[in-house]
Amino acid sequence: MKSAGLILVLAGAVLIVIGLLVYSGALSWFGRLPGDLRWEGEHTRVYFPLTSMLLLSVLLSLLAFVLRRLL
Repeated sequence: MKSAGLILVLAGAVLIVIGLLVYSGALSWFGRLPGDLRWEGEHTRVYFPLTSMLLLSVLLSLLAFVLRRLL
């Protein structure tokens, strides 16, 4: 049960850090990367954050790999 508690505490700490970064504006670049597709028509707006989601996927995969090695 200790490992489940540790995972919850670490996940909470990570969420707090990410929340503080978003609140401070330090992550304002996220979602505006060069590979993010944006199309604006006369009556429509389409946004597909391709590069941002690939970056997020890589970071989450690395985090899962590290956590799996530690536990």
